Amino acid sequence: MKKIFNKKVILTVAVVLIVIIIAANCLTIVQPGHTGVVVTLGRVDDNVMQEGLHFKIPFVQNVVMIDNRITKLEVDTEAFSSDLQTVETTLAINYRVDTSKSYSIYKNIGGSYETVLVVPAVNEVLKAIAAKYTAEQSVTNRTLISDGLVDGLNEKLNDIGLFVTDVNIINFDFSEAFITAIEEKQVAQQQLLKAETEKQTRITNAEAEAEAMKVRAQAEADAMMLKAEAEAKANQVIADSLTPDLINYHKIDKWDGKLPVVTGGSGTFIDISDLTSADDVSQETLGETEGTVG
Repeated sequence: MKKIFNKKVILTVAVVLIVIIIAANCLTIVQPGHTGVVVTLGRVDDNVMQEGLHFKIPFVQNVVMIDNRITKLEVDTEAFSSDLQTVETTLAINYRVDTSKSYSIYKNIGGSYETVLVVPAVNEVLKAIAAKYTAEQSVTNRTLISDGLVDGLNEKLNDIGLFVTDVNIINFDFSEAFITAIEEKQVAQQQLLKAETEKQTRITNAEAEAEAMKVRAQAEADAMMLKAEAEAKANQVIADSLTPDLINYHKIDKWDGKLPVVTGGSGTFIDISDLTSADDVSQETLGETEGTVG
C-alpha cells in the first residue's frame, strides 16, 4: 500500500513538473526596449512581439530578443586625407535597431548585424569623408566630419533598419613627421602674428603721433592767428585815434631843433650841412653886431 502511495506521489510530482515546464515554455516576456522575433520551426515570422507577456507554442516556437535601445559602438579605423596623410581615428557610434525591422535584420543577417553592417559602413563612409579634407583640416573640422558621418551612415543603413543617432570623434592620430610639421607651422604662425601685431602697434603709434603733431601745429597756428588778429585790432585802434593835429604835435614834440642836413629828390641828395653852419655863423655875427651898436 505504501509503495502504491509513493508511486502516486512521484507520478503527481512528475506531472506537475511537466505542466510547469510546458507552461513555462508557453509564456515569454519581452523586456522594455526590446522586441521579440518569433521563430517557428526555423521560419522567422513577420510580426514581432512588443514589450510585455506573450504566449508561444512550446517546443515549436522560439523567441529571439532584439535590443532596440540606443547602443554605443567604438570603432578604431584609419583613412587617408586629401594630402595623403594617414589618419588613425577612434569613433564612438550611437545607433539603434528599428522595431519594425527587427525580424528582417534577424532573418537576413542574424544577431551579428553590428559586425556585418555597422562597422564596414563606418569604415567606408569615413574614408569618403576624410578624402575631402587635409590632415590639418580634419582636426579643425571635427564637427563637420561627425555630421557627415551621421548623414552618410544613415543613408546606407536606414533602409536595412539601423539608425545612427550620433557620432563622436574620440581621437585623431597622425604620423610623427606630420605632427612635427604642424607644430613648426604653428610656431611660424605665432611668430608671424606677433610680427603683425608689433607692426600694427607701430603704425598705430605713428598715426597717433602724427595726429598729435597735427593738433599741436593747428593749436600754434590758431594761437598765432589770434595774436595777429589782436595786434591788427590794436593797430587799427591806434590808427583810428591818430588825427592830423595829434600827428603834428608828436612831430614837434620829437624835433630836436635841428634842420635836416640832406635834402633832395628823384634820387639826388645835396649835403647842406655847410650851409647850415654858415647860416649859424651869420646869425651869431649879426647878434654880436647888434649888441655893439646898442
